[in-house]
Amino acid sequence: MGPREVAGRAGDAVRRRRWRSAPLPRAPRVTGARFTAVLPAGALDAVPPDAAKRLLAEADRLMDGQAEFFGVPRADMADPDWSYDPRTGRRAPSVHAFDVPYRDEEAVGDIKQIWEPSRHQYLTVLAAAYALTGEERYAERTAAHLRSWWAADPPLRGAHWTSGIELGIRLLSWVWVRRLLDGWPGAAALFEENPEALGQIWHHQRWLAAFPSRGSSANNHAVAEAAGQFAAACAFGWFPDSARRRAEALRALDRHLRGNTFPSGLNRELATEYHGLVLELGLAALAEADAAGVPVPASTRLVLLRMTDALAAVVDERLRPPRQGDADDGHGLVLDGAGTGRWGSLLATGGAVFGSLPWWPAVPGTDVRTPLLTALLRPVRLPARRPEGRPVHFPDAGLTVLREPGGLWCRCDGGPHGFLSIAAHAHADALSLEVRHEGVDVLADPGTYCYHGQPGWRRYFRSTLGHNTLELDGEDQSVSGGPFLWTRHARSRVLDVRPSATGVSHWCAEHTGYRGAVHRRRVELDAERRELRVTDEVRGPRRAVRLAFHLGPAVTAELSGNRAELTWSREGEARTAVLDLPGRLTWRAHRGESDPPLGWYSPGFGRKEPATTLIGSGFTEDAHAFTTVLAFRD
Repeated sequence: MGPREVAGRAGDAVRRRRWRSAPLPRAPRVTGARFTAVLPAGALDAVPPDAAKRLLAEADRLMDGQAEFFGVPRADMADPDWSYDPRTGRRAPSVHAFDVPYRDEEAVGDIKQIWEPSRHQYLTVLAAAYALTGEERYAERTAAHLRSWWAADPPLRGAHWTSGIELGIRLLSWVWVRRLLDGWPGAAALFEENPEALGQIWHHQRWLAAFPSRGSSANNHAVAEAAGQFAAACAFGWFPDSARRRAEALRALDRHLRGNTFPSGLNRELATEYHGLVLELGLAALAEADAAGVPVPASTRLVLLRMTDALAAVVDERLRPPRQGDADDGHGLVLDGAGTGRWGSLLATGGAVFGSLPWWPAVPGTDVRTPLLTALLRPVRLPARRPEGRPVHFPDAGLTVLREPGGLWCRCDGGPHGFLSIAAHAHADALSLEVRHEGVDVLADPGTYCYHGQPGWRRYFRSTLGHNTLELDGEDQSVSGGPFLWTRHARSRVLDVRPSATGVSHWCAEHTGYRGAVHRRRVELDAERRELRVTDEVRGPRRAVRLAFHLGPAVTAELSGNRAELTWSREGEARTAVLDLPGRLTWRAHRGESDPPLGWYSPGFGRKEPATTLIGSGFTEDAHAFTTVLAFRD
């Protein structure tokens, strides 16, 4: 930390001590408040029937008390216990928020399982179901859960008042709940005429203003805090300090959106799901500004435009972006049922607001969120130069996507280790690859799986061995100092990028994460032969080496010596490929091993499934190279 951050954190500590000992202040008295941030007439009519059907199916499951968070099913959502973790069976203690040891699973339980329902994004689904059908049972359940939460979690009490990102996202959810319930007779009594609701909204904003994420932690959390604060100050602008909160939050949002985003438009955390989260939060905040008539800096819109174009550039033919860095399934605004494509939804919204480009992939507009958001958003054609063709290489992020017309997609990583000094959501994945064929993971990034409570699994999914790259002497390229901290970062640089749509594409990069050695990797994608050639070179003294290739969960492998026959299915049709591995290494296949972890794929946070990992072991020699060839047959 720099001196400014140290001083800021010291001030936070002093402020926490004061808040802990001081009486809780009363929220300002509000009279005559009216909610005016309503949806324009006809907005709901633009929701596609299939999207509405998915939403209502999800809402009915919730009405039956059924839900699932991070792979853990819950049957108690008709009347939830807001402090209960169903995975461990523990309850977070009802103590002062600053005394909750939320990262201690033994004392609190799995904090993600406790926090997620209290983001109240499932309530936006129920409220949307009311808006689409007019059935009051959805509104009544939503109101009952809000009143239950407000009673169980008063200001500064318990686990839900410990993290700013939770408060920010919760405020954004409340704004949309109120908007979607606007036709319900009980909406005003639930919000603007309810002293308890007014107190909760004001105390959320007071907390966010007092304890912003700062310095080395000013990542996606800071964006969520500013977006939630801004949305609430726009839609619930009933308090004496609302105008000041709105102005401060807008300045913070603009600053953090720019700080979290490369000029190319990719997210600086180099964790793709956080690109999605930040873009969702930014678009949702922009919608509140446009609905309230609040002028927004051109730089805010420009960042969101560039993020949208960058997302369109990197997705595969199924509209799936790279699986890079941490991913915790976090969303900024949820208005859809299960099975709705997140990335297609984001591109549909971005296209409606900023205009799609000729090279963009085809985007089906089949979600609820896009027509509702775009009903509030003001379409703007910014005086910005946009890519004339689909970008292949993003120099500032070090990310390259090579493609061939037959559906072969290859992501190459030669960029920075992560964002800011702690690189909280980075993985030790320098020079790693992802390869997909027709949208199916062939060489896969295994994902994230967990954050807290399971340190062995956290280490594995962040490790060098847990990615499609090369490990020396059993060590990671970057040095971890904790589950969200890296004390030494591998330094990578891209040396050569030469894309070709029909010929041979080239990519080359190197990193110096291993002391006394340089790892250089070359990738050649031959479009005509439908073949990927990977050459790894290690410069330095003789070292023990392990080279890993993680197959997607749909891929089976028959390993014989240094050749693996790969098979999988795409929409009922068989696909095959041959992976010729370096003969100087000894190869073994691993699948679903736990001691130590090896051979796993995490399709989403809290979930993992066995997948085949091929590990080649041996030794390097000065300037020795290892060549791998992946050839597709069908």
